[in-house]
Amino acid sequence: MLAVHDLELRVGERMLMQDVNFRVDRGDKIGLVGRNGAGKTTLTKTLAGELEATGGAIERTGEIGYLPQDPRSGNPEDLARTRILDARGLGSIVLKMRQAQDEMGSSDPAVSTAAMDRYSKLDDRFLSLGGYAAEAEAASIASNLSLPDRILDQPLSTLSGGQRRRIELARILFSGADTMLLDEPTNHLDADSVVWLREFLKNFSGGLIVISHDVELVEDTVNKVFYLDGNRQQIDQYNMGWKHYLRQRQSDEERRKKERANAEKKASTLQAQAARFGAKASKAASAHQMVARAEKLLAGLDDVRTTDRVAALRFPEPAPCGRTPLMGHNLSKSYGSLEIFTSVDLAIDRGSKVVILGFNGAGKTTLLRMLAGVDEPDTGRIEPGHGLRVGYYAQEHETIDVKRSVLENMVSSSPHITEMEARRVLGSFLFTGDDSAKPAGVLSGGEKTRLALAMIVVSGANVLLLDEPTNNLDPASREEILGALANYKGAVVLVSHDEGAVEALNPERVLILPDGIEDHWNKDYAELISLS
Repeated sequence: MLAVHDLELRVGERMLMQDVNFRVDRGDKIGLVGRNGAGKTTLTKTLAGELEATGGAIERTGEIGYLPQDPRSGNPEDLARTRILDARGLGSIVLKMRQAQDEMGSSDPAVSTAAMDRYSKLDDRFLSLGGYAAEAEAASIASNLSLPDRILDQPLSTLSGGQRRRIELARILFSGADTMLLDEPTNHLDADSVVWLREFLKNFSGGLIVISHDVELVEDTVNKVFYLDGNRQQIDQYNMGWKHYLRQRQSDEERRKKERANAEKKASTLQAQAARFGAKASKAASAHQMVARAEKLLAGLDDVRTTDRVAALRFPEPAPCGRTPLMGHNLSKSYGSLEIFTSVDLAIDRGSKVVILGFNGAGKTTLLRMLAGVDEPDTGRIEPGHGLRVGYYAQEHETIDVKRSVLENMVSSSPHITEMEARRVLGSFLFTGDDSAKPAGVLSGGEKTRLALAMIVVSGANVLLLDEPTNNLDPASREEILGALANYKGAVVLVSHDEGAVEALNPERVLILPDGIEDHWNKDYAELISLS
């Protein structure tokens, strides 16, 4: 289904990987792992045909379904249901059949007759592509991904980023693709949907490459692991499941360290002996042979993996502000006839910690966008308090200008920061050297997360609005965010499916949407986090 030969990938002058060879056959379920920025997303984009490799060749057989981290596919005016059904060519046919049905009732005989003829042909085509059974299958997949009819009947342009992503996932799962490339498929899914997705992927008979920081999903579904080593620009392939891979990788690392230690000890002895011999002309040839042997010993070793660096993340010291820096009064939002929430009141006091809960589509992201000044409420108003400085982290990274470089985004995020200071902060977030000159549009999801957080760090914000800040992060980077949340002295409004993030925040209050019910936080609400 996929065959990769001597693949080479570069981003600018940086080599991501070289001389990579592998196959993905039917039944192969591969977990692609590696630190943020190692090239996982770039590899899947290249396999899907969205990026060109800088070297080597990729053979593709059959249909490929690709879920990127930030999907923006499809006509924004199409209905969500149409987008999913069109994965098998059914969506447009269904719309045309409905149009023909309407015209069949025309008082004009010519229009009515033409519509009946058109409907008959469309119906034949519809049935040949699976018909009502296929339509029911799509509806079932959508339902299991928490996409009810009220969402499916909306245009894509009215949906949140998380809803759009679930629409694209449903489309791919429905498509019947021979090979699926899924980049963080559990983002924006509630607990029930994640459990259902695990079972779907376990039973999938095609080829699969999945990038996911959801350990349980990887444990349950993959039978092979590809570790992308960003230090060696290579992929280590393990023909085994996740738990065996972890044990094998640890064993491999211990073996490499022992082999290197023994070889370095022998090489040091040879080099010392060669230095003594080299002082005597009669033994110069022997000394030369000893040096050559020492070099050969070291050259024949497998590289020992260096410890992956982790972004040093600390949120900013909050700027001084009044007692209540941010308030919202009588806020409501609707899309057409669809009411999202109404009459929501919220007061964010200095240093307060608030978590927003609610089912997918209840308006959590919409409310944060209002508080950040990105969207306007249909009713009510947002009232900034004295000294307010907002730091907004958007789950789809909308705060990043993809046409600007990494450094330009940093400089624009604070009016007082110098280029040298921006580079220093970027370095702590693992953007070093030429990384700062890269266009933000080529960054992986994890790299965009780090950049967006770095921009918040230099902003001096005293109110953080965080929308799923742990998405797309490797475990070590996630731990950094949790530590930063626990120690931040300013106010935080958090939306997250991550129970660990809410625990680190230690919220004082909870706001439940769409009803706008506000309450003191207690542990009973923790059960709602993964379900929201």
